Parts: sequence; structure tokens; C-alpha cells
Amino acid sequence: MQVEQVPAPEWETWIEDNDGILIDVREPYEWALGTLPGARRVRMGQIPAELDSLDPEQSILVVCRSGSRSNQVAAFLKMRGYEHAANLAGGMAALGMQS
Repeated sequence: MQVEQVPAPEWETWIEDNDGILIDVREPYEWALGTLPGARRVRMGQIPAELDSLDPEQSILVVCRSGSRSNQVAAFLKMRGYEHAANLAGGMAALGMQS
């Protein structure tokens, strides 16, 4: 499953240009270290339970610490019909944020 990779420095522009939302799939202890403005916090393991609360037509940018978990979640969303799911490449680490 091909997932769009959004370069970390472009995340805000991507959200704005696509009228998207940002979902941070890290764990609560990671969120405590800082999150991106406006991010919806949904642990990776909770994504299946949250599908009904997400609009399949909306653009969704997924972020984690390094981009690995978020890429998996974006691919999962795409397989479930959320065609506009993308990954924040390199995650929080690529933004120089400690996580």
C-alpha cells in the first residue's frame, strides 16, 4: 500500500492545503514530551476503535516518533477506505522534537 510521505517541515502547509487533521499515534508518555499544535491524540492500538469517529473523506496526516508507526497507521487507514491518509516522514524526530 503506497502511502504519501509528507516532508516534516511541510506538515503545516499540508494540513492547510488539504484541509486535513493531524493524528499523533504515540503513547501517552510520549505525548507528555510534547505534541504538535492541533494534533488529535489517538494511540496506535486505539485506531481501529476510533475509525467511526474519523471522516473517510478528510485528509489525515499521521505522526509518531520516527515515522514508522504512523506509516503503518496511514497504510491501515488507506486499506479501510481513508484514501487521503498520509505519513509525516521522519516523525517528531525529523522536526527536532524530543519524543
